[in-house]
This record gives sequence, C-alpha cells and structure tokens, in this order.
Amino acid sequence: MNVAHSFNNWRKYRRTVSELGRMSNRSLNDLGIERSDIQRIARESVAR
Repeated sequence: MNVAHSFNNWRKYRRTVSELGRMSNRSLNDLGIERSDIQRIARESVAR
C-alpha cells in the first residue's frame, strides 16, 4: 500500500468518526448505531 493510499484511508476514517461523533445519540439510535460502534464502523468504511 502506498503512502497516498494510506493517507486517504486515514482521512476517510477520521471523517467518518467525526461525522458520526457529531450526531446525537437519538440520531445514531435511529440508524441502529451505538456510540461505541463508531470506530468499528469507520474502520469498515475504509476496508471497502
């Protein structure tokens, strides 16, 4: 994996964590996401 690809994956991970982290617990719950799942979901978004 090259540096540019790694950096883009890191940015995608951070963006996902940030966006989900700004959501209220109610909004997350409506999506079926618990706050403790945010990092896992962000890792999965990079793996796609």
